[in-house]
Amino acid sequence: MSNANMGAGTPADAARPGSAGTSIDALADCCCPQGLWGWCPAALPATTSRQRLLDRVLFRGTPAVLYFLAVAGLLALGGHLSGRAGLALDGVASLAAGSWCALNFWRCRQAHCVVSGAGWWGLGVVAAIGAVRGRSLIAGHEQPVFLAILLVALAFECGWRLARGTNAIGGGRARPGC
Repeated sequence: MSNANMGAGTPADAARPGSAGTSIDALADCCCPQGLWGWCPAALPATTSRQRLLDRVLFRGTPAVLYFLAVAGLLALGGHLSGRAGLALDGVASLAAGSWCALNFWRCRQAHCVVSGAGWWGLGVVAAIGAVRGRSLIAGHEQPVFLAILLVALAFECGWRLARGTNAIGGGRARPGC
């Protein structure tokens, strides 16, 4: 499918959960030319049954925003709980965010997803180990580390885009005016 045909008003987008074709969904919908004002590269063609399944279940638009608001809520709640419960919530939030980014990278190849996916997965593992041991392995700094990973990931994507003219890793084309 060409980039010109990948808007929020296509039949494929109408069938996707969370993509009602509204302007908000069009702006927030990743993997389309309009996604985040041209920030997101077009999705790779789904060539396997796993990719087609992922395209059906990977959150887009408003559900994606709600997903990450839930992640932020888990991080905020985890910061107010002590010991194992707080670390467990931080771990779940980090693993949820990292999983979404890793799966999104597989389909859309956004540069920041390489860093955020791996970083948040690593943080999730560190928090889970801390929850099992009953104490934080990083002195209770799980939330600031989560935000630092996000900032490093976005900085990496900016550098990638400046150096290569695209934010897609592996075969992406430059998008003018982004």
